[in-house]
Amino acid sequence: MRHNLLISTLSALLFNTAIAGLLTLVSFERFWVNFVYSQCIGLSIYAVNAGVIRRFADRRWRWLILFLTFPGSILFGIQLASWLTGVGDWSDPQAWVAVVIGLFFGGIGGITYFLNWRIEKLDAEVKQRRMNEIENEKRQMEAQLKMLQAQIEPHFLFNTLANVSSLIDSDPALAKTLLERLNDWLRIALVRARSDSATLGDELDMLENYLQILRIRFGERLRWQIAAAQEARQTIFPPMLLQPLVENAVRHGIEPKIGGGEIVIRAHIENAKLHIEVCDSGVGLMGDAGGTGLSNVRARLATLYGAQGRLQLQSNADNGVTAILELPR
Repeated sequence: MRHNLLISTLSALLFNTAIAGLLTLVSFERFWVNFVYSQCIGLSIYAVNAGVIRRFADRRWRWLILFLTFPGSILFGIQLASWLTGVGDWSDPQAWVAVVIGLFFGGIGGITYFLNWRIEKLDAEVKQRRMNEIENEKRQMEAQLKMLQAQIEPHFLFNTLANVSSLIDSDPALAKTLLERLNDWLRIALVRARSDSATLGDELDMLENYLQILRIRFGERLRWQIAAAQEARQTIFPPMLLQPLVENAVRHGIEPKIGGGEIVIRAHIENAKLHIEVCDSGVGLMGDAGGTGLSNVRARLATLYGAQGRLQLQSNADNGVTAILELPR
């Protein structure tokens, strides 16, 4: 606001000075007299009428008041200049010539100022509208992410609780252990989901707990390794983005295979991007592997990163599937 006011004032001073120079060229008195008259009239018009333009939003009131203040500010400027220079009074015909000149150039300056003010106002409205659109898009994105995340978590919870139910009669101690691990996982998951600065290391720690829960169900049929460089572990990472890939590897790769298999999770930084691989030694790609889980991951990637976030599935040479996740840092 102050910057715009300074620019407008300097522009008015330069405009007034140019008028004084023009009047001097056509033989209206000496330059300093023209300069004082021009500045007094111009600044009076600017100070009074700029305030009217900015203060009154209603057009009818604005034009009505300008009809009175515009010529009044010119008369005031002439009277002030006459007092400062001691040259000219209302009995002098040149004073009325100054009124006409003030009306002409003041009108030009006023129209220019009004148009600039309208452009600034429209520009501010466009920027505000764009900010509102960005805010709405952000809220929609957050709502979509929460919806997608909500679709991921219940599946795992229902399976685990069903497993607890089946163990209560046959192995109460193991059921208790499973509930304790589920409680730990839920506590970590809730903190993770609400954090804005969680890292891949946090996600991998949560996955370790998740796999420990599955281990109770699968026993020695489920094995895993996690290999992540320290730099990759410190990278900011969205909550619950990696678990569906591991869950997919277990359900579609390890579970159907007699004897089970191993899951290997690798993460590293390459070309300013985070690369994560979830590799399983299961039965390989069969039909619609992944279903809703992988669809949700792709949807979240598109929402968070656009075309910069990618998920690929590829078959391994020695059975199993590798899910490759690539994110910008």
